[in-house]
Amino acid sequence: MSLNTRLLFALLGFPLLVYAVMAILLVLQSDVTGREALKERLVSAGELLAPNLGEAMSDGDLPRLETIARQLLEHRSLRAVTLFDEQGNRLLVLGHSMLPPPRLHAPDGTSVTMEEDTWRLQVPLGTVSASGISRAESGWLEAEMDIRALTLERYKLIASLSLGGMLLGLLLFLVAFAISRYATRPIEEANQALYRLSRGDYRLFLTAHRSTELKQLAMHINSLAEHFQQAQRDMQSQIEQATSELQESMETIEEQNIKLDLAHRSALRANAVKSEFLANMSHEIRTPLNGIVGFCRLLGRSSLDTRQQEWLEHVHRACDNLLMLVNDVLDFSKLEADRLTLEEVEVDIVALVDEIVGLNAPEAQRKRLHLVAMVYDDVPTPLCGDPLRIHQVLNNLIGNALKFTTKGEVIVRVMLDNLEGQHVVLHISVSDTGIGLSEEHQQQLFSAFSQAEPSHSRQFGGSGLGLTICRQLIQRMGGEISVESELGQGATFSFTLPLLAHLADERPPELTLANPTIRLHEPHIPTRNVLEHLLERWGANPVTFIEGGHEELLILGLEYEDFTGDRRTYWQSVIEQTPCPTLILANTTSFDLPLWTLPNGGEMLCKPFTRAQLVTTLKRLLQPSHTLPGSSSNTQLARTPSSSALTVLIVDDNASNRELLQAMLENDQIHIVLAASGQEALDYARQQIADLVLMDIRMPDMDGIQTTQALRRINNNWARCPIVAVTAHVLNNERQQWLTEGLDDVLVKPINEAQLQQLLQRFLGMAPMEQKLIEAPPSHPPISIPPGKLPAIDLVLGTRLAGGKEALAREQLKRLIDSLAESEQQMRRAYADQDLTALLDCVHGLNGASRYCGAPELALIVETLETRLRTGRLRHAEDLLDELYEAMRRLREQRDSVS
Repeated sequence: MSLNTRLLFALLGFPLLVYAVMAILLVLQSDVTGREALKERLVSAGELLAPNLGEAMSDGDLPRLETIARQLLEHRSLRAVTLFDEQGNRLLVLGHSMLPPPRLHAPDGTSVTMEEDTWRLQVPLGTVSASGISRAESGWLEAEMDIRALTLERYKLIASLSLGGMLLGLLLFLVAFAISRYATRPIEEANQALYRLSRGDYRLFLTAHRSTELKQLAMHINSLAEHFQQAQRDMQSQIEQATSELQESMETIEEQNIKLDLAHRSALRANAVKSEFLANMSHEIRTPLNGIVGFCRLLGRSSLDTRQQEWLEHVHRACDNLLMLVNDVLDFSKLEADRLTLEEVEVDIVALVDEIVGLNAPEAQRKRLHLVAMVYDDVPTPLCGDPLRIHQVLNNLIGNALKFTTKGEVIVRVMLDNLEGQHVVLHISVSDTGIGLSEEHQQQLFSAFSQAEPSHSRQFGGSGLGLTICRQLIQRMGGEISVESELGQGATFSFTLPLLAHLADERPPELTLANPTIRLHEPHIPTRNVLEHLLERWGANPVTFIEGGHEELLILGLEYEDFTGDRRTYWQSVIEQTPCPTLILANTTSFDLPLWTLPNGGEMLCKPFTRAQLVTTLKRLLQPSHTLPGSSSNTQLARTPSSSALTVLIVDDNASNRELLQAMLENDQIHIVLAASGQEALDYARQQIADLVLMDIRMPDMDGIQTTQALRRINNNWARCPIVAVTAHVLNNERQQWLTEGLDDVLVKPINEAQLQQLLQRFLGMAPMEQKLIEAPPSHPPISIPPGKLPAIDLVLGTRLAGGKEALAREQLKRLIDSLAESEQQMRRAYADQDLTALLDCVHGLNGASRYCGAPELALIVETLETRLRTGRLRHAEDLLDELYEAMRRLREQRDSVS
């Protein structure tokens, strides 16, 4: 509440309150006094006339009685006068009575009855003698008085007092307002002055008042304003000085910023130059590498002794390490330049892990390590992420684990860490029993170009970039990677992987069995736990090897030591005594498998096996509908097929390639379907399904990638069907791109028998077949070869490439020679038009055709030419084209030697 308001209340409210209290008391007092006075006048008038009325009533003088009564009625405020005799009879009534009928007997004395606005006076009437002695009563008098006039007088008084109060209030308000203005105006001026000072207005001056207090207040405020003015002048001076110094500093900083901007631009240009240099160098390095690899392949097809074959394997290993180094440097450069993009496509974790296990299976088999993959059942499917980068990380971790482990096991675990709505976090770990890491080595392990020990790069190979790339990829995907290890006790690399689960659901069982009893022997505990869990999940009843007796299937997990000597004899006797099929899980390569006799049927899988391979094998062994009619049930080899035929679709525009692949694959287990174009493959796919597709990449009208994507869109069966690219030439970046676009693997021509066996085992779960012994045809003398050159025709090589079929090799070679004239004409026309695409198509077709023929000179030249066209375009291709035309001429000249 303001001071002005308080003064008004004090000067106006208190006097008015006192006046109101006094007015109330005056009204009350006036009302009481008026009532008492009126009552006394009424009583005295009645008592004064009572004797005369009594005498007149005794004498029966009615006129006198009326005259006296009228005198009483003339009294103010009397409304009615009534005379009663002794018996209560009315003798005289004057006025208008408003009260109820009177009593029936005379009152004992004078009384006044007050009822609302009417008073009733009752006075007994008697006679008085001359001596003053009262005589007997002769009746009584009743008079009614209206007291509303008294109430009206009270209201008049209240109105007068209220009017006086209003006049008094107005007067007091004027006085209070004048006093408050006089007292508060200086305070308001001082307040306004202080407000202006707070807002920075120091140019003010308050006039002094006559009162001492206000005069001192004005002086102090004026002094404060002067002090602020001086402080403002001092501050302005300091600001000007600081501004001058800051201006100088800003000019210096601007110069530094210009220098930093120039340095930043220079760094960006240097980084761009570095990235471009790495990209160009990768292609330049790949060009001679492809030539080296080509020469190695061609040398591998020729006759080499054991020592030369070992040297050739060393060259192959060196080329693989160099390619791996180039790829790591390129990925590292992309990550540094922030040019690596992540995809969001559907990912099947089980299929992805199985694929990686299949890729690393040869190394695990070579070192006889146990490679086990455990994908827990609560991991949903399908998830959404970048399968290519997840594949790259897992493949690197598993490859490192196998590289640094010489004995024991490598276990991959995929677990569900968190599930909230559509967001899934997986916890993936790779454990090994290898050399382990010290704490010091763990701290620097994820740094670029570093390994645990300097000697590891020489002993085990590698660039030291793999884990750095893995860490950055995982961080890009939103996860974290860590390592736990002890020196000499192995290591566990684990990382979290956030993924999206838009349509994810619980993984259904891959197989439903009718509760068969399966006798299981597996000395490796993690593998046994995985097998027991999967068999129970699929509806089987696994029992230990000792508990067996009424089993429907015997599963034997055998080590390499079980394949020789007494141990093999023991296990062969166990198989012969078991009255059910036998599934052998061998921890070795398919080429080292001995011949087992399986009297009651069975199959053999090489560890590490995938879940799909195990499901396919159990279907064949436990479901009778998959047994071939007419198959013998007495004696069967593990390498002899026992299941119904599987369909393999071969898509290639080259008839020779189709026939050769058909000849290499055709057996009792496989039904071959041929398609000469992508459209023919689609026509077949709309009516039938296949278990495996071998897809040529470069075809007219619709290439292999387009055909693959069209097949995937037909239905769910084709979406899950394995499709493998078969091509004569592929760069590493092209391979990764093809895998991303829907292909499951890439095979480079020429495909030998071992590659096909691994392919069938991986995607179809087929046991390896008997290797055919290829003998060189003795009927033709060797062709003289100029020193330092590859032969134009090598029938021994051609027979080997044709799966040991000499007639097929000759037919393939004749077809190639007959097509050379047209191929040469097309290449000359394309080069004359500088049409790189047409020239590359011709060269690629010739490269694919020559891969399966005994024409090593032509195969090497055309492979080198395709590599140069892909990396260097049309530059420096003319010399190789001339050399290619010359090789084609020499090959045509020797056609007669093929017949």
